[in-house]
Amino acid sequence: MRFEEFALHTKLLAEVQSMGYTVPTPIQEKSIPPIMAGRDVMGLAQTGTGKTAAFVLPILQRLMSGQHGPVRALIIAPTRELSEQTHKVIGLLGRKTRLKSASIYGGVNINGQIKLLRDRIDIISGCPGRLLDHIDRGTLDLSKIEVLVLDEADHMFDMGFLPDIRRIVKRLPGRRQTLLFSATMPADIQKLADDLLQNPLHIKIGPNAPVESVSHRFYPVPMDVKTALLREILDCTHRDSVLVFTRTKSRAKSVAGQLGKSGYKAISLHGNLTQQKRQQAIDGFRAGRYDIMVATDIAARGIDVAGISHVINYDMPATLDAYTHRIGRTGRASGTGEAFTFVTGQDMELAQALKRSLGDKLTYHRVDGLTTMVMPDKRDIADIRPGRTGAGNTSDNHKGGRSFSPQGHRCGKSSPRTLPPAGQRSWGH
Repeated sequence: MRFEEFALHTKLLAEVQSMGYTVPTPIQEKSIPPIMAGRDVMGLAQTGTGKTAAFVLPILQRLMSGQHGPVRALIIAPTRELSEQTHKVIGLLGRKTRLKSASIYGGVNINGQIKLLRDRIDIISGCPGRLLDHIDRGTLDLSKIEVLVLDEADHMFDMGFLPDIRRIVKRLPGRRQTLLFSATMPADIQKLADDLLQNPLHIKIGPNAPVESVSHRFYPVPMDVKTALLREILDCTHRDSVLVFTRTKSRAKSVAGQLGKSGYKAISLHGNLTQQKRQQAIDGFRAGRYDIMVATDIAARGIDVAGISHVINYDMPATLDAYTHRIGRTGRASGTGEAFTFVTGQDMELAQALKRSLGDKLTYHRVDGLTTMVMPDKRDIADIRPGRTGAGNTSDNHKGGRSFSPQGHRCGKSSPRTLPPAGQRSWGH
């Protein structure tokens, strides 16, 4: 299927084509027609499958007819980064439509937003807390909303936003189209969907597991040598941009600082940063001024940066779903990626669960002098043998296992990845 088959307005199709996209992703192929037909949709899809364009294109198509303003479409997102990302996609696709959008979130001065909302705004992408603030102040009129989108609903549940969402929904017209997208479907999200959606079409894309285009490596390591192992891997891996995840804000800052002192172009992203600092970090990472970002889970949610070749779990995530979300930052838009995870003794239970889920896609690796010999199961290390290459240049002189070059040879960054021909590109935003 191609985008031309969706019967999109010529102005929208022209923008899609100008960006080089002709082949929709599975979530786009299954979601766009029913959304354009006015159906409520509940979409279950992994991060990076193209869901943003899946709902933005039909919304733009719908709003191109009728009067402009007040706000006719509301997209609720869990984080500022995701709200901004959606706002940018709307701006790109709707460039010729004369429709206006705004991104509304906390952490910035509210007066500028109040002034913006006095203008004619057709679409708002925003976070629950600041949206409620504007509703309570009377600076946001939601009485004409035609389409409501709940994006990454499971993450909004994780952050405790469901009561806020229900308060917002009470201010919306009862007659509207509602779309809900989530990577997972816990009971609370299912209950929310049952309450808000009318006869929805259920769309599920792929299993609730990391994307197929990502390979997975686990490194058993003591906690106190994680940073040394991280430096070794960065030196000996052909890579583009790298996203490193830590469990705490203080560790994200500390690890990024240590990498910076060692000469790496690294930046941290965590909840203690001001919105201006967060945006500067993301912009710098996206522009290539930094090729390593060390982030916490919540801060990194919604980051859409092309060319992330590796995700490194400096700290093991808490759940399989969290692992899926992290790994979704690489291997996007039909590309490939690699996921490296540092496993300590206290992580073994989840490591074994991931091994059962990933099967042969997950392999254990050693680095001489840094990783431990402790493995969850001897059967899991059958792949660790001489003669097979690890990340970057390797040496086979370590009997019974693979090792990095003892000289710490720097492999350097790889050249940029080559995209498929334009006629075969699919949308992974």
